[in-house]
Amino acid sequence: MQELIAEIEAVVGPQGLVQGDAVRARPATVQGGECQAQAIIRPASTEEVSRVLRLCHDARQAVVPYGGGTGLVEGAVAAPTELLLSLERMNRIEEVDMLGRAMVLQAGVPVQRVQDTAEDAGLFFAVDFGARGTATIGGAISTNAGGNRVLRYGMLRDQVLGLEAVMADGTVVSSMQRFIKNNAGYDLKHLFIGSEGTLGIVTRAVLRLRPMPRSRHTAMLALDDYQHVQELLALLDAELGGTLSGFEVMWNDFYRFIIDGPSGHRPPLGVEHGYYVLVECLSADPAPTNSRFQAALEAAMEQELVSDAVIAESRAQQDALWAIRDDIPTLLQLMAPLLPFDISLNLHEIDDFVVDVRARLAQRWPEVSSVAFGHLGDGNLHLVVAIGQDTPERRRQVDDLVYEAVRERGGSVSAEHGIGKEKLPYLAWSRTAEEVALMRTLKACLDPKGVLNPGKLLG
Repeated sequence: MQELIAEIEAVVGPQGLVQGDAVRARPATVQGGECQAQAIIRPASTEEVSRVLRLCHDARQAVVPYGGGTGLVEGAVAAPTELLLSLERMNRIEEVDMLGRAMVLQAGVPVQRVQDTAEDAGLFFAVDFGARGTATIGGAISTNAGGNRVLRYGMLRDQVLGLEAVMADGTVVSSMQRFIKNNAGYDLKHLFIGSEGTLGIVTRAVLRLRPMPRSRHTAMLALDDYQHVQELLALLDAELGGTLSGFEVMWNDFYRFIIDGPSGHRPPLGVEHGYYVLVECLSADPAPTNSRFQAALEAAMEQELVSDAVIAESRAQQDALWAIRDDIPTLLQLMAPLLPFDISLNLHEIDDFVVDVRARLAQRWPEVSSVAFGHLGDGNLHLVVAIGQDTPERRRQVDDLVYEAVRERGGSVSAEHGIGKEKLPYLAWSRTAEEVALMRTLKACLDPKGVLNPGKLLG
């Protein structure tokens, strides 16, 4: 191992290699834990990544790619015998193409800097989620991140025009086109998007940008029946003419938990309602959209779908409403030890799932509690379970219980965070045997020695 590390240092230089106590001083993820990797490699270019992977491939040395460490499924956690490859030094935005509405950048750029740079240019990067300040674009591409605006703009996969990736043996696959249409053979970028670094390491990308919205309208609505939640989504989607960009639903327990927490949120609505829906509309046409937004909400009130509502009248009020939905640190602080679940189901099955899982949890462990919320506009539910007894056995039992309920409904055990190591036993609960077999075939073809992120996604 030391001979290999010396060869790697010759490629990346002393500044590109972290060893010893400096490795242990780094957290394994932003959630904590001590990094256990043998060493951390910090290449500064695609060429350096290529040369490093070629060395590791020849030595059959496992490499774990690392972005911002914000994943929730242990997808970038390295074992003591593995090398961690961090793209933190590859953090340059190379170009913003105003006419082509595209951004060329390296994979280590944080998502928020992508958003801010696009905004400075009068453009808009559509993907947004709570970890925007820490998550890197390479990690987000590798996990096909979703977030708050999938309802309108799609997953991160839909924002990637081209990318560059380094395969296990060091081969660089560069497909950095800037156009939307390209039917010249297989669209190879999709091999790497969402593959969690198991097929190749994304080093550069071309992102699709949009016109900057000239108006943003936000409201929080209180509802007392889940059927009304579904009807409200259908109504707003129809009335807002394709401008509905956010439809976030919080169950009563989540809303009360956050409002009563230590963050000091001012409750915009009373705490007696069953569901709270955060609605957002983005448009390039401010005045007509504002009247249309208000008219859509009035229609929802007239149809008695909504029990109460508050419309944000300033950017500060909009941010305050979103801060309630995004206050995940309060959950982590007050519910620990906990298990967060990120699942997809058909919209009409989600509330029944929540009721069913809570009943199963209460029957088996009366001390266990949970809160529910999610991006229901795209069928993505987050369920956070305070497990009480923090043991591997309890964690496995709770996982089994929740994912069994997902499997019974034909849902997905991972909506937007990937499989990683944590959900590895449950991949086959959401994918057919034929699908998993094809995934293994691709892995064996592109990484025959199994050096890229072993033990993740496929094991």
